[in-house]
Order: sequence, then structure tokens, then C-alpha cells
Amino acid sequence: VQLQASGGGLVQPGESLRLSCAASGFTLGDHDIAWFRQAPGKEREGISCIKRRDGTTFYGLSVKGRFTISRDDAKNTVYLQMNSLKPEDTAVYYCATDFGRFRNAVCTYYAYTYSADFSSWGQGTLVTVSS
Repeated sequence: VQLQASGGGLVQPGESLRLSCAASGFTLGDHDIAWFRQAPGKEREGISCIKRRDGTTFYGLSVKGRFTISRDDAKNTVYLQMNSLKPEDTAVYYCATDFGRFRNAVCTYYAYTYSADFSSWGQGTLVTVSS
């Protein structure tokens, strides 16, 4: 069971980037999947989540209207399309889910400190927004 995040890089302010979160060993569509980010010197922040099966999406205020989370069941991959990137979006981005007590409520708790107990995390991908 593994999540692997990829797609980070260096972009200029206003540009776009798409991150991918690929799963192995389980079916992404059967689980809520959340995206997090951690900027240097700051706490990890839950920024978006997509619910299992029906694909309902959730966004934090800092990214709402600019980022879009989606899922491709055929590729067993969740994406985070990031538009209008700002320097403050610079961070390491992670995808995560849970197979324990939060397994059916990742999208309920991803924005709270409970997320620290999520059991499965991708390795992180660095996004740098700079001119």
C-alpha cells in the first residue's frame, strides 16, 4: 500500500502546475484522498480533499478558486491542478489517506490536527514559486 506524489517544480508567479498522487496496492476511488502542504518554518496545512466514490471536493480558503482536485479511476491517480500560483504557495506537497479510525472521514478531518494520525502519506513533492 503506497502513495506517491509527483509533479512539483519551479514556476513563476501566475503560472500553473499539476501534481499527481498515484496509488499502488489499493483503489484510490474507495478512499478519501487529501492534499497537504508544508512551507518552510510553518505547520503542515490540509488544502484539499476528494471523497471516495462520489468525488465530492473540499478546499481550504488559501487555495479555493485557484486549485482543483480530481481523480482518474482508470489511472488510480488523484491530481491537484494549481493555477495562479503565488510565492506563498511554495511548499512541499503531500497526498495522504487513512486506513485506520479515520478511513471513512479523511475529508472531514484533513483540515484539522487529527490528520497527523493518517496512516498513509506520499513522500512529498516540492513546489517553488519564484520569479
